[in-house]
Amino acid sequence: MQYKANSPEDYINQVPEERQEALKKLRKTIKENLPKDFQEGIQYGMIGYFVPHEIYPNGYHCKPEDPLPFMNIASQKNSINVYHSGIYTVPEIHDWFVNEYPKHNSRKLDMGKSCIRFKKVDDIPYNLIAELCKKLTVKEWIDIYETNIKKK
Repeated sequence: MQYKANSPEDYINQVPEERQEALKKLRKTIKENLPKDFQEGIQYGMIGYFVPHEIYPNGYHCKPEDPLPFMNIASQKNSINVYHSGIYTVPEIHDWFVNEYPKHNSRKLDMGKSCIRFKKVDDIPYNLIAELCKKLTVKEWIDIYETNIKKK
């Protein structure tokens, strides 16, 4: 679902009430565990965590006026989704997450290339998301981006 939000708080206030607490807790988990220098805001109609232009002036290669995206959370039609660029670009992070997930949740992992879907708010493994947030620093993400993605 698309929301016209001006801030993360505005975004959360627009989602269905039964998802608001889960999104607040997910946001808090990410903010407390994401390495310094990532910035929070609204990006692509979702709550986004990105590398600001002050750190990476080139921005996102598809749209340089946008800061370099890294992670997003969103309320979609049937799920709350976490998007993480490290899962998409770093096989070791992907494999780690896939192997760790069953230790935190009894439900089958519902995952796309960079998207992790949680159809039930009670199934969000906040501790696992916290660990995922710590996997890459801003510098590491920029290096991966410039080496593997920007050149494509």
